[in-house]
Amino acid sequence: MTEPRNALVTGGNRGLGRSTARALAHRGIKVALTYRSGASGAAETVRMIEEEGGEAFALRLDIGDAGSFRGFAAELTGELLDRWGHDRLDVLVNNAGTGLFDALEEVTPERFDEQVGVNFRGTFFLIQALVPHLADGGRIVNVSTSLTRHVSPGTSVYAASKAAVEALTRSLAGELGPRGIRVNAVAPGPSATDFNGGAMRDDPELRDFLAAHTALGRVGSPEEIGDAIAALVSPGMRWVTAQRLEVSGGALL
Repeated sequence: MTEPRNALVTGGNRGLGRSTARALAHRGIKVALTYRSGASGAAETVRMIEEEGGEAFALRLDIGDAGSFRGFAAELTGELLDRWGHDRLDVLVNNAGTGLFDALEEVTPERFDEQVGVNFRGTFFLIQALVPHLADGGRIVNVSTSLTRHVSPGTSVYAASKAAVEALTRSLAGELGPRGIRVNAVAPGPSATDFNGGAMRDDPELRDFLAAHTALGRVGSPEEIGDAIAALVSPGMRWVTAQRLEVSGGALL
């Protein structure tokens, strides 16, 4: 199995998505990335990759709008063919998601549906739309969370939506295995990103608390998550599928 030629990273306009896109590009992989409303951030990610010697482009995609996925698949494969001469996708990283954190009594049906609709339903139907265009021997990485293992107040719906993604990962690994497609989940732990309003990045007390309860004594960086995803899709991990890889520095053991 050779190094993949190209990858799609959803939500590549900031945070973990940007770090993943850059980490893949550092390995010589050409990257398509998506954004929903952060067009300027997506353009910044593309600029960073190109300045670092890579190739990338960005397309708009709303993960909450499953009805748009077939059209997006046609747009993506057309761009791949026009830009890079082949219309098969080698790597799909399902990173885009949403986190709405409410106590049990504060959860509304609308906020519940938004989280499940984006994090689980969106991931499921995007995979469904893109699998016909995924090369045999391709790789799918679904981004989960360490919160499927440990608990934190107000995260019940978010964690449950990501637990569903982990179950989907295992099921699809079996279903797509005959095509040589590997399907894994990466579960980031506490990381200093702009997720949840940048709480982990901007709140020193929160960072200090979590660092004190992490085996490696600190919170993670988005670059460390991106590097783990890039390593997971590499040929050296060719015998790894249906797995949940937690990248948390040993948080809350």
